[in-house]
Amino acid sequence: MTSEIHEGPLQASHTLDAPAKVSWREKRYQRRRRRVWLEEILGWILVPVIILGCYWFLEVGLGALGTSPAAIMEGIEAILATL
Repeated sequence: MTSEIHEGPLQASHTLDAPAKVSWREKRYQRRRRRVWLEEILGWILVPVIILGCYWFLEVGLGALGTSPAAIMEGIEAILATL
């Protein structure tokens, strides 16, 4: 049986070239960019934790001394009122 469809020779598929090696400057830039992102994320997490920790430490410290921030503010206001 003959077929009227004539298929030509198969075309060679295009070869995939290996990606070019990244230069040391590009690697350095990528490391810096990753480090900046990491620092931003850590900043958004650690700054509130540090602020809350300082507030808690202040509350505990003043509680151990038998006073409170409100009592200290009243004392400061009383001193300022006498001036």
